[in-house]
Amino acid sequence: MSHTEQWKVRFHLFEDDNGTTKAQVILDTGTTELTGRGAAHCNPADTNVPEIGDELAAGRAMEDLAHQLLRIAENDVQGMTGSRPSTPENVGWPM
Repeated sequence: MSHTEQWKVRFHLFEDDNGTTKAQVILDTGTTELTGRGAAHCNPADTNVPEIGDELAAGRAMEDLAHQLLRIAENDVQGMTGSRPSTPENVGWPM
């Protein structure tokens, strides 16, 4: 059974007036849109390296999105089998 999908991802990074870097990643599957969010704030004692804040905020936004996708997949599996997997690794799809 062959299956191909194309999902679109939009990524937004910005810094607010308080110096917090915020990231928003939007996944559009064509039928569903999910938004992951992340933030990073430089410790005043640390050297300000904007690239590190971008990386942390972006990584946290993608992690948030990944958790949302895994929860959706777990719910879908539960809907098909009637039971919830005990851990995300037991869903049945190898990573």
